[in-house]
Amino acid sequence: MEQRTGRFRVFRVVESVPHINFFDTDATRLYTVYQSGYGERQARIDSLQTGDLVEATLAGDADDPEEAWSIQSLERVGGVGMSFAVDVEMPALAEELWSAGQTHPSSSVVEEDGDPVAELHVQPREPLPGGSFVPSVLTGLVPLEGPLSVLPVVGGSASHALFLDPDPPDADRYSRPFGVVVLFGEDADAVLTEWHDRYDVDPAGDSRPTYDPYGI
Repeated sequence: MEQRTGRFRVFRVVESVPHINFFDTDATRLYTVYQSGYGERQARIDSLQTGDLVEATLAGDADDPEEAWSIQSLERVGGVGMSFAVDVEMPALAEELWSAGQTHPSSSVVEEDGDPVAELHVQPREPLPGGSFVPSVLTGLVPLEGPLSVLPVVGGSASHALFLDPDPPDADRYSRPFGVVVLFGEDADAVLTEWHDRYDVDPAGDSRPTYDPYGI
């Protein structure tokens, strides 16, 4: 049994998956973690949300990739709110950013009264497993830690991330070759509300799509 102590980003995947993914923000490694069996600590584990940042110690067998790790200790130290909308129309700015054959993310700013308050990124599907966007985000497979930590134009770190997918998570074919994430700065409350309203997202609820990833 080995232990790993560090700072991790939490990805709860979806309700049909019996584990949580922890992304090690320093070692850039993804750990599959048991989400039950913690006795008195279970309530703290159940309260974790996708996007939470925690300092934790994990224990597991590093030589067995099929075996999940267990949480030995945990403290929430921050986080980024995350919301999702699938099978939706892409914003015009995303369409303008996209170039045919693009293989790397590109970004632009969202302004309010002439001031940059958010950054919109388009993520090509090509490098993602099966070309899926939101399912890859939910499992922690989309590189996000850099953009979440530093918004180079807006300044500071992201306070919320809105993920937009033009197709449902179980799509056999994709209508657009990319997905979108909008990262909102700390002073973007009004714009964030506008975008949530535009895509019919309840910021107080759990907007993760319901699907069976084992059936995809």
